Amino acid sequence: MAHHKTDKNLAEAFAGESQANRKYLAFAQKADEEGYPIAARLFRAAADAETVHAHNHLRVMGGIKSTKENLEAAVNGETFEFKNMYPGMIEEAKEENQSEARISFNYANKVEAIHADLYQKYLDSLGNNADTAIFVCQVCGNTVEGSAPDKCPICGNPKEVFKEIK
Repeated sequence: MAHHKTDKNLAEAFAGESQANRKYLAFAQKADEEGYPIAARLFRAAADAETVHAHNHLRVMGGIKSTKENLEAAVNGETFEFKNMYPGMIEEAKEENQSEARISFNYANKVEAIHADLYQKYLDSLGNNADTAIFVCQVCGNTVEGSAPDKCPICGNPKEVFKEIK
C-alpha cells in the first residue's frame, strides 16, 4: 500500500529542516558579527537539531544508500543543477536586471559542474581515492583538491578566503 501523503510529508519536512539548518547557521554568523555570542550559540544548537531531524527524515525516506549509490545520486543531482536548473535562473535574473541574484546563481552553476566532476572522479576510483586536502572558497563555493589557488578562478578572491574541509 502506498503512503503518498506520508511520502510527500517526509520530503517536505526534509526540505524544511534542511533550509532551517542553513538559515540558522547564517543567523549565527550574523549574531557573532554583531557581538551576540549567546544568541549565535542558540542558532547553532537549533541548526544542529534541524540536521538531526533532516537526517532522520532522509533515512526514513530511503534516501541514504551505499557510498557508491550516494556518489551516483550526487553526480546526477549536481549535473541537473548546472545543466537544467541554474542556466534558466541566470537568464531570468539577467532579464530582470537582478545582478546580485545572477552572480549568486552563476557562482553556484560553475561550482555544481566542479562538484559533478569531483563526485564522478571519486566514484570511478571508489576505494582507491587519494588522500588529498579539499578547500572551499567561502565567497563562491569553489571546491578544489590539493591546495587553495592564489586567486579563485571563479570569483577572483585571494587564497585566504578558502577554508580547508576536514
